[in-house]
Amino acid sequence: MGKSGNGQGGSGSAIRALGLMSGTSMDGIDVAMIETDGAGVLRRGPALTVPYNPETRKLFAAAIADAKSLTNRDDRTSVLAQAEQWVNLLHVAAVTAFLAHYDMTTQSIGVIGFHGQTVLHKPDAGLTVQLGQGEALATKFQIPVVYDMRAADVAAGGQGAPLVPVYHQALTAHLPQRPIAIVNIGGVANVTYISRDGTLLAFDTGPGNALIDDWMLKRAGVAYDDAGQTAARGKPHADVLRLLLSHSFFSTPPPKSLDRNAFVWDAIEWMSVEDGAATLTAFTAEAIAGARQHFPEQPELWIVCGGGRRNKTLMSMLAGRVENAVVPAEATGLNGDAIEAEAWAYLAVRSLRGLPLTFPGTTGVSVPMTGGVLARPAS
Repeated sequence: MGKSGNGQGGSGSAIRALGLMSGTSMDGIDVAMIETDGAGVLRRGPALTVPYNPETRKLFAAAIADAKSLTNRDDRTSVLAQAEQWVNLLHVAAVTAFLAHYDMTTQSIGVIGFHGQTVLHKPDAGLTVQLGQGEALATKFQIPVVYDMRAADVAAGGQGAPLVPVYHQALTAHLPQRPIAIVNIGGVANVTYISRDGTLLAFDTGPGNALIDDWMLKRAGVAYDDAGQTAARGKPHADVLRLLLSHSFFSTPPPKSLDRNAFVWDAIEWMSVEDGAATLTAFTAEAIAGARQHFPEQPELWIVCGGGRRNKTLMSMLAGRVENAVVPAEATGLNGDAIEAEAWAYLAVRSLRGLPLTFPGTTGVSVPMTGGVLARPAS
């Protein structure tokens, strides 16, 4: 584990920053604004989600499949090049929609933190690829853009994920409970453990929504299991669940991170839609709960953010597998849809000021380090 380093050196006056997160779940783009000096969260602002349509999801799924063959993170097949241009256009549209929705101008924004669309994450091979060109956004809006924030960590031997823990720490500083766990359930699920003395431990726990979403799309023709209703009508298959949980990833000590497609559901092909959804939902819950084996103490509180918190069956399964309360982010006054986008805004300010984004306890990098590429507006 490693101390966060949060608040060390280089902080100054507050900057109004916009964060853009599309991540691994392929749901859409989350846009959120915060005002921060890169050390504390001074003020959380408005947020907006711009969903992807089915054609966009299909294009990005093809890009993810194409990216499996990459050996150089800068290479672009024709499909990847097409997807990257579409990522740029979608993020321009998302920022434009956000500004229009809240009647804002670009003059009110000091920097944009741009995640891009993840198509490959294999840190052990030195590869992490997020499609999206920060220069395109910087030129369009005449605002500095910090992007490609995972690459420096991976190049230094880190896992390149998760990057959000330092924001989780700042965001939950007001809560009395310690230790606590903040779980983000996107395409992949990850956890931030904050100890009594503020030490951070963070890692991917296993699948999040991705397997469930892919199963529902293939077998039911819908993009996700709404509120976990399909899983609630099914029954997890115990033998298959044991098989899925026997994967070596779960016994591997952190730091560790996953690609969206690290797990497959071949073992459940024969099941009904309901039983398959129930088995995959239980798999995600068991994997998150299993993270406890790596914690020094059991969390006094589990805070869940990301789309997975809306899956009532998943939340119930998780609550039944851990010792203390499991609550959605909103129960602590936070916006569970916006946290990751807010984090990218926060990380952009930290990057501008040379503050660390990743730490030995979060990604396994040898020393705390900053990261990100700064794109300045072209005239």
